[in-house]
Amino acid sequence: MTEDLNWLPYQSQGIHSMRKRTDAINPALGIAAAIGAMLAASPAGAAGDATVGKQVFERCAACHSTTPGDNKVGPSLAGVFGRKSGAEPDYNYSPALKAANITWDEHTLDHFLTNPAADVHGTKMFINVPDAADRQNVIAYLETLK
Repeated sequence: MTEDLNWLPYQSQGIHSMRKRTDAINPALGIAAAIGAMLAASPAGAAGDATVGKQVFERCAACHSTTPGDNKVGPSLAGVFGRKSGAEPDYNYSPALKAANITWDEHTLDHFLTNPAADVHGTKMFINVPDAADRQNVIAYLETLK
């Protein structure tokens, strides 16, 4: 019967040799899984978390409302997704934002919130959201405000 098992890999070295080889593979799989998880969690890989975004938005609430038609220092952000820049009724936008002709979506909001003054020279908005995760989370929250 021993002769029939000679074809098994590592048979001549015993089962312990196979274990050493699979033990070397397990850390590599762990590293690959960790890299995959990081990529999936990155802004480019997945949308933000709207629940977390609602908490982050509390910093924005001093200037922006989420109630339709309730404009403050900044315009209401209810229904901002798909809206053109400078188009919220009854809000006095800067000429620069009116002329920018931006349609707000995940990409344009991310770009604008990174540095509003650099994106649209002359905008009234002077506060940025420097953290990419915070931006993605706020954007996910804004998307729920339809």
